[in-house]
Amino acid sequence: MSASRINSEERQGKKMHIEIWLPLLLMFLFFAMRIPVAFSILISTLVYFLFFNNTIADTVIVQQVIAGSESFTFLAIPFFVTAGVVFNYAGISTRIINFCKVLVGHIRGSLALVNVLCSTLMGGLSGSANADAAMESKFIVPEMVKNGYDLDYSTVVTACSSCITPIIPPGIILIMYASVADVSIARMFYAGYLPGIILCITMMILCWRIAVKQGYGSVREKARGKEIWKVTKDAAWALFLPFGLIMGLRIGMFTPTEGGAMCVVYALLVGKFVYKELKWSDLKPIIIESVEGTAGVMFIIAAAKAFGLYLSWERVPITISEAIISFCSNKYQFLLLVNLLLLVIGCFFDGTAALLLIGPLLIPAAKSYGIDLIHFGIILSINLTLGGVTPPFGGMMYVATSITGSTIEGYARKALPFLAVMIGCLLLFTYVPDIVLLIPRLLS
Repeated sequence: MSASRINSEERQGKKMHIEIWLPLLLMFLFFAMRIPVAFSILISTLVYFLFFNNTIADTVIVQQVIAGSESFTFLAIPFFVTAGVVFNYAGISTRIINFCKVLVGHIRGSLALVNVLCSTLMGGLSGSANADAAMESKFIVPEMVKNGYDLDYSTVVTACSSCITPIIPPGIILIMYASVADVSIARMFYAGYLPGIILCITMMILCWRIAVKQGYGSVREKARGKEIWKVTKDAAWALFLPFGLIMGLRIGMFTPTEGGAMCVVYALLVGKFVYKELKWSDLKPIIIESVEGTAGVMFIIAAAKAFGLYLSWERVPITISEAIISFCSNKYQFLLLVNLLLLVIGCFFDGTAALLLIGPLLIPAAKSYGIDLIHFGIILSINLTLGGVTPPFGGMMYVATSITGSTIEGYARKALPFLAVMIGCLLLFTYVPDIVLLIPRLLS
């Protein structure tokens, strides 16, 4: 074989190699340029199929985008988003906050504890970290600052505690992972409870320690039994919802998607006829906020579906999976590598998009190591949610700082202890899978 022919084949091989990985490189470049996530994914996909691969008709790409939003499973997303919006208008969120104040208002640093506990309880109602961060930034942070809390610290507590919200069912990120990994949404919901509660407890302990050090006091005396009963009774309709959702799933009364619809109806009835705070004039802003919240998520899902066509065509998930397997000798090294990789990715990219793009790449490798996909899903969900509170591009960080007026620099300094605690919990869940799988095993 002549030298010129060998050189020609080498150049052709390099060209093919560049074509295979170019869409991924373009996508990350567009992310860095702050181009919206869905457009970054779509443009990268179109560049590949229009200029480097003409074996698939353009109409197929359009069909993939449309098909990405037609899954019955994804109907749960607009339902739970709408339910979360209705809770704010129906007075449910206010009653949750009052309930939290009665429980922990007498402890040092009580408003920070209320912040964390409220995020945990709101997880069973809204499932959206950004929605929780926005709500608490408006309602709790001003009260914390008024009572002498540092603004940056108050903002950090709000943003970091919102990481708990999507892990407690019905977290939207849990629904999306279940669809990507083809696992039971109900089992993902069951698996989220114990990690979410542990995150809540560890953050509350940290807030108490900081309160002792900084001299933050309590906002009230310890509540008496009669007052606790009164506030609990007032919030009972809101507190029942998470338990009702899980019990309904457990006994087969409804599917997770139907459960989302039930939550919307329940919130409307409670807001209108029990708490009597929901007005007919609220329906228009509720619909607008729900559509805006759903559209952003569904657009990313649709774009990721088209991008998945490129990944499948070039066998990228299999290639990456084989590379990881050759690099890691056991599942413990693999899980450590995954956590390090996702912690870095989460600092720069939206958690929703990262899950839809990274999940299909890592799930085949997780299967090859015999890792339970429910356990793996909780690891991915917590890790990528944690990315939302880390500089420079954390979503919940920007939501909280933009509402409270805190600076990114001040936020970053105060966030370090919380990040350390959350990473510690993440490693605990990673290497002690029985914590994550305990409730799914009991309820299956």
